[in-house]
Amino acid sequence: MISSINGDPWQGNIPDAIAYKEPTMGPGGLPIEIRLKGKNLDDLKSASTKLINWLYTYEGVADLYDDLRPGKPEILVKLKKGATARGFDAGSVSKQLRAAFYGSTASEIIVRDESYEVNLRMAASDRRSIFDLENFYLMNGKGGRIPLNTVASITYSRGYTGIRRVDGQRTVTVTGDVDTRVANAADIITDIKVRFMPELKKQFPDISIGLEGQAKETKTSMGGMLKALGIGIFGVFCLLSFQFRAYREPFVIMVTIPFALIGVVWGHLLMGLDLSMPSILGFVSLAGIVVNDSILLVGFVRQHTAMGMAVDDAGKLASRERFRAVLLTTVTTIAGLLPLLAEKSMQAQVLIPLACSIVFGLMMSTLLVLVVVPCLYTILSDFNLVRMDTDRPG
Repeated sequence: MISSINGDPWQGNIPDAIAYKEPTMGPGGLPIEIRLKGKNLDDLKSASTKLINWLYTYEGVADLYDDLRPGKPEILVKLKKGATARGFDAGSVSKQLRAAFYGSTASEIIVRDESYEVNLRMAASDRRSIFDLENFYLMNGKGGRIPLNTVASITYSRGYTGIRRVDGQRTVTVTGDVDTRVANAADIITDIKVRFMPELKKQFPDISIGLEGQAKETKTSMGGMLKALGIGIFGVFCLLSFQFRAYREPFVIMVTIPFALIGVVWGHLLMGLDLSMPSILGFVSLAGIVVNDSILLVGFVRQHTAMGMAVDDAGKLASRERFRAVLLTTVTTIAGLLPLLAEKSMQAQVLIPLACSIVFGLMMSTLLVLVVVPCLYTILSDFNLVRMDTDRPG
């Protein structure tokens, strides 16, 4: 199959052709790669055909292909009942057919220093058509001639070029490409899982379905990122606990991390970007960035409550007095990422979703932290869940 770099005009099903694909960015693997496992090859082929027909209903999907390809036409010779009693078995029949139609070495002669093999087979005029095979005579052990069709049945079929196995099971893999300007591979896979796979499993209960390609790589990457996010949050919590010598204030500071997700989503909507792996990576990075503003506010509140000020008054004062410091902390970070966010080169496209997550996530968390953190600190103080150090000025 051929698909042009610029789009649809060159797309088409051309047998035995080289596939040219436009390089894309994102998770590794093919956009669409679905693996079917089962025992019956005909069921696997039928299921893969139904899956390909369903996939073609999505706009932007092209170059669909399954690796269970039909092979060359075959002629199957199967012994009939009673063939063994007449002195024939599979080995003797196959040897005679091979010798007659392919040839066998009868002798070897030496002429001077050269050795020549003498191969014998039927004349070309006697092995040109299927009719010649159907009227072929076998020789039994007693030297008698027996028609082939009296001891064996001849059927015509078409096999497969190759049978692939994974974990000992026969498999068929359906692959395809997605035009990212029109459709999203993750949305297509999700829709297939909801609308098509349950019906396919009802029709073919012995077939198991697995997702490979980008879907599998994305799942693996997301698992790694969630693990990294958990480790990062735990590390931030430990550092804040050591700094404030308490275990509740760090929770007040870390409440700003979910706020960043609001900015990440809205930022991608405003810029027309899809949430991708770099986007999630940018959100994970924000876990260690957005807490800086909260540290400034909580530190200010603790300092003034230690001097005898009420917690609610200290919270109000913190939002006013530390507004400039919080704003500068955010603006300097955003200003450093704006050139990357505005870059149009191909090399920078993979990093733009990451920069978008950091910029808009930090912007949203900064706006909310000035209101939410003092209020939350005051609420915890009302329930005596934070420690009031009134015996020292800092």
